[in-house]
Amino acid sequence: MHPAIQGIITIIVGVGGCIGYFYFSNQFLDKVLFPATGKNAGRNINRANQIRPWLFLFPALFALGLYLAYPVFATLWLSVSDRDAGGAFIGLANYSKMFGDTKFWEALSNNMLWLIIVPAFSTGFGLLAAQLTDRIGWGGIAKSLIFMPMAISFVGAAVIWKLVYDTRPIDQDQIGVLNAVWLSFEDGSFSTLFLKILPLLLLAIFIAAVAYAIYQTLRPLLGREKGHGESHWWGVLLQIAGAIIGAWLIWQALGAMLSLISATLPYGEPQTWLTIPFWNSIFLMVVLIWIQTGFAMVILSAALRGIPEETVEAAVIDGANPFQIFFKIKVPQIMSTIVVVWTTITIVVLKVFDIVFAMTNGQWETQVLANYMYDKLFRANDWGVGSASAMIIMLLVTPILVWNVYNARKETR
Repeated sequence: MHPAIQGIITIIVGVGGCIGYFYFSNQFLDKVLFPATGKNAGRNINRANQIRPWLFLFPALFALGLYLAYPVFATLWLSVSDRDAGGAFIGLANYSKMFGDTKFWEALSNNMLWLIIVPAFSTGFGLLAAQLTDRIGWGGIAKSLIFMPMAISFVGAAVIWKLVYDTRPIDQDQIGVLNAVWLSFEDGSFSTLFLKILPLLLLAIFIAAVAYAIYQTLRPLLGREKGHGESHWWGVLLQIAGAIIGAWLIWQALGAMLSLISATLPYGEPQTWLTIPFWNSIFLMVVLIWIQTGFAMVILSAALRGIPEETVEAAVIDGANPFQIFFKIKVPQIMSTIVVVWTTITIVVLKVFDIVFAMTNGQWETQVLANYMYDKLFRANDWGVGSASAMIIMLLVTPILVWNVYNARKETR
């Protein structure tokens, strides 16, 4: 059968089925189950009206249950059973096997690095772009250009950036933009400025920003903020965890500074950027930051436009400078939107697969959890460990989803 005819039949059957379901289910409800006749007519009408919304919701609930709930429970069962032994229950053996795999811990540590860097930079760049594009005449065009990567699939973006990182033999012309720039440097003052001093300065700024964030996080616990009441125990745990992560980031940045100071850079040689440990993960993160910055910019731009002008005008009258207005007046008023953007990008990062699969396939220490799951399920045909890793991803995503729902309900109240 011709695909066009199949499509038409699918539309007719699908739409006709929905119309038929709603019509006949209403007829059954009103004429058979709770007829609006006799001495109980009023009670039957009330009962029918109470059931009718659930009748309309049933197809959606059934589809969600079939395509979301069932796979979750099926994956959970696969993670505690042996598929090769006819689905025999083996407890936590698959999880024990997974925890003993060094590639799993590599994937988990890389995911943690992604979780720290990508949401922070995407949200930061998006907020910066939202603020600046609203202050220039051609801001609409700038927003369109920044948002454009969102229209590209992750695989398409990976192919584009793979060309940016492309490496050719030293005797050939370099088509990779990064190598073309790299080969223009020589061992001189210009190279020292851009390849050593500037990165060291950026790392120092990063350390200062993280240290300030740790201070702001721990300040309520140190008793320096009055009038805020007592925090929930889970809030205190989150603050301590955030401070520990920040301290770890500072330690990593200090190590990077020391290695950069002592490094002997290979001038004049094209680099295979995607095979350099640690830095190759950063190069992969750049792709997702490039994509998600447009999303953050659009949402935060709408939030900035919703700030009452009276608050800004009052700050100007009080003598606040543009930086104070932005950080002390605007940012606090859109903090809930920043949190939503941050957590949304965090969920995307936890599920990142396409970029890693298309660019490195998890080689050279770039493995992430979703790609690890794919390797175990469809390459190693190890459904137990693959399902266990899928459950780990779900466990990492669930608290963020709960946090989003909690904040959404808090905002509505």
